[in-house]
Parts: sequence; structure tokens; C-alpha cells
Amino acid sequence: MTKGRLEAFSDGVIAIIITIMVLELHAPESARLEDLQPLIPIFLSYLLSFALLGTWWNNHHHLLHAAKVIDARVLWANLHLLFWLSLFPFGTAWVGQNDFAPIPVATYGVLLFMAGGAYFLLVRALIHVHGQPAAFAEAIGRDAKGKATYERVYWRHHDPSPLTDINENKLEIYRRLAMADILFGDANPGGKLPVTIARNVGQLPLFYNQKPSAHRGYIFDSKEPLFPFGFGLSY
Repeated sequence: MTKGRLEAFSDGVIAIIITIMVLELHAPESARLEDLQPLIPIFLSYLLSFALLGTWWNNHHHLLHAAKVIDARVLWANLHLLFWLSLFPFGTAWVGQNDFAPIPVATYGVLLFMAGGAYFLLVRALIHVHGQPAAFAEAIGRDAKGKATYERVYWRHHDPSPLTDINENKLEIYRRLAMADILFGDANPGGKLPVTIARNVGQLPLFYNQKPSAHRGYIFDSKEPLFPFGFGLSY
């Protein structure tokens, strides 16, 4: 199977999954607005699943577009991903018909977790295909976003032990959670300089809160510092 056929097959399966989900939205028999109220939880669960499936489809499309070759392992890894995505109509219907009860929502979360893991395995399989350009692996990197998503879902629901009982494994968990917070915008680390860096020794001393009283520096050189206080960008 070629890469184009694999992408077309996956697109068709995802389209069918979305179609099955929307069939759960049964139109009321009457024309009153009040009769739409029971459909609100079902519509919200459909909206959530539609957005998630759209995200997976978009990532899947760009992933296969960047890859140059595939093999049998990629085919099985792709089928593994489609298997978990095909269970979304069941999870969506169960959550919507039971007004987001805890057990259906937990089951839906397990489906998300397994689908995220399946996508991660697909990425790994593509990277290790014989003949795959090195540029593909470099573009994917360590798949920080996918791995962070997969681990974030797990570790946010399995709180590590307190810092009083810390070890290297738990430190690694906290490092990955911190990376996930950065990638998803929950934290915004800054990369701005806390000091002014002079262009040359003739500019010393430099002042942070007021302009110097005289021009400092060499006569034919710039009077501006090499990097002023606060230079740089945040993430």
C-alpha cells in the first residue's frame, strides 16, 4: 500500500466515524424549542468528539504528508489508531445520553488516552521506517507535544507522591509535566535578559533606570549597549 492510499483510507474511516456520531442527534418530533433541551448534552458530547477527531485528522494528514515511505509496521500502527478512534461514537453517545455521568466520562477519557498512545506509536513507527529521510525525524524531534499530551492525561489523574519522597523517576515526571505546561500555554517562561550587556568596556558603568549623563564608548562606535535590559522574547 502506498502512502497516498493509506491516507485516503484513514480519511474515509474518520469521515465515517463523524457521520456515525452525528446520527445520534435525533430531531424532535415537535417544532417547540423546549424539545431541543434533552439534546443539549448529546450535542455537547458530539461537539467535543468532532473537535478531537478533527485535530487527530489534521495531525495525521500533516504527519503522512511529511513522511516519504511506509512499511507494514506503519500499516498496523495506523490500524491501531483507527481502532481506538472508531470507538469514539460509542463513548460520545454514552456520555451524551447520560448527562456526562462519571463512569461514561471516565470511559471516554480512557478512549482519549489509548488514542493518544496509538498516535505516539504511529509516529515512532514512521520514524523507524527504513529509508525514511533524516529530516523527517528531525522535524518530529522527540514528538514532545504528542508525548506530553499522552503523559499529561495520565499523570494529571495519577498525582505523584509529595516532594518529601522524591526520587529521579518522580523528578522526570515533574520535568515532563513542566514541559507539557509550556507546550499547552499553561506556563509562559520568559527569555528576557535581567541585565544590560555592554558593547565594550568604554560603556561601563551602565545604568538601568536612567540615561547616562555623558556618552560612553569609543568615538566611532555605537553608544547603544550590545543587549539592553529586558532584551528578548517570551515563549
